[in-house]
This record gives sequence, C-alpha cells and structure tokens, in this order.
Amino acid sequence: MRPDDANVAGNVHGGTILKMIEEAGAIISTRHCNSQNGERCVAALARVERTDFLSPMCIGEVAHVSAEITYTSKHSVEVQVNVMSENILTGAKKLTNKATLWYVPLSLKNVDKVLEVPPVVYSRQEQEEEGRKRYEAQKLERMETKWRNGDIVQPVLNPEPNTVSYSQSSLIHLVGPSDCTLHGFVHGGVTMKLMDEVAGIVAARHCKTNIVTASVDAINFHDKIRKGCVITISGRMTFTSNKSMEIEVLVDADPVVDSSQKRYRAASAFFTYVSLSQE
Repeated sequence: MRPDDANVAGNVHGGTILKMIEEAGAIISTRHCNSQNGERCVAALARVERTDFLSPMCIGEVAHVSAEITYTSKHSVEVQVNVMSENILTGAKKLTNKATLWYVPLSLKNVDKVLEVPPVVYSRQEQEEEGRKRYEAQKLERMETKWRNGDIVQPVLNPEPNTVSYSQSSLIHLVGPSDCTLHGFVHGGVTMKLMDEVAGIVAARHCKTNIVTASVDAINFHDKIRKGCVITISGRMTFTSNKSMEIEVLVDADPVVDSSQKRYRAASAFFTYVSLSQE
C-alpha cells in the first residue's frame, strides 16, 4: 500500500480495498466459467453482500487477497474473499475484510447473453444447500432494491451547516478504456472505488475529521455501464449516531454517445463511516 492508496492520515481508502476484492473475484469467476469447452465469457459483478472493514490498513503494509468459489447456480457464481494485511517489518498479520460477491458469466460474442456456469464439487452436501439459501436470499433482495431506482440527489443552493444538503456531494466521471473489461463496460471495482470516494467526501464535509470506511451494505449493480458513458456518483447523509455516519450512494449513467438511450440507475449502496481522532 502506497501513499496514493490512502487518506491524509495514512489509512488505506475503503474503495481501494473494494477494488482489489472485486479484481480477485472477477479473476477466479472468469477462470472457473471458462474451465470447460464452450463459448468464452467474462464474469461480470452483479452484487456485493455487506462488507465490514474489521481493521484499518496502513501505508507500507502488504495486502493479501484470497478468493474462493463457494457456490454456483445455473447462471451465477458466489465468491468469498478474505483480505489480510501484513506488516513486513514485524511479520504481523491481521484480517481486515471478508466479502461475498456474486458474478454472472457474459458471452464475449454477445454482451447481453448470460452463459451457464460449470458446477463446482462440494466437499460436503450441506455446503450446496447453504449456498442455495444464500443465492435465493440475494436474488430476492436485489429485486426489492429496484423500487428506489428513481431517487435523485438534488443540489441545494446555500444549505445550512450540518444539514443533509450541506454535505451531499457528486462526482462526474467519463468512462474510458482503462476502466473497462474485455466487453467494454466498467469493472465493478472501479465503480465501487468511485462510490467510496464520494461517500468519504460526504463524511469529511459533515464532521471535518479523519474518517474511514467501517462497512458497506449490499451493493447492487442494476445495469451495465459502457465505455464512453458519463457517470454521476451522488452521495448524501441518511443517518448519524454519536460516532458513525450512514451515507447513501447512487450511480447514474448517461450514454452521451447513444442518443437513443436515456440516463439510468446503474448501482446503489449504503456506506457507513466512522470519525477518528487525530491520534
């Protein structure tokens, strides 16, 4: 971890870690989905379950990201990822993150075609049944989030301090080739990193202290974002306790090179931040 991975206090950005988690998940899912003869594909991120940041990672530490496929349905892959940080001076290691991600394999020839997933071999029968329950639960929850897709964060002129309008923030990003997969649409990890940046700005504006990501509720990817789109990532405070802040982040995509398609909601999530003292 280097200085450009972290905030001014030396804590690694949550978005940087989320991006590494997603890269590991995409690699193992794509490898598995191409393990049999058939049409070639790339695994696309559909959902990230709640992710807790158990311990901060600092500049100079080494991140170890390990991924394992724990369940497959006909058209999706569940990947569980662990992140360890290592102090290479002392050799001390600690668990910083555990995450569960869901991927779907999309054909390289036709980006709208979802292919079948090769089955995995389970070490015990209970693993498959437990995985099926997690699969059904996440599928239901994804459907329930779609009702909020019309919500928009509107700017407010001259807002009062410590109000929702005062700290709300937006970031506009033009999607380039370096942001994209082989299909030409945005990596889920790139989107999550931008979401965390906006949430961090909201949190910092609100409390004006050193802030770090504590957890992220499930991130649902409602639609693909193609190369050349302009995306707007908006964040607003939705709750505060004595020591933490909940921030809603919405991602909207505007296909400026395709006049036939309207602006649409691409992803949404709730981030929780905590405020730290100078020490």
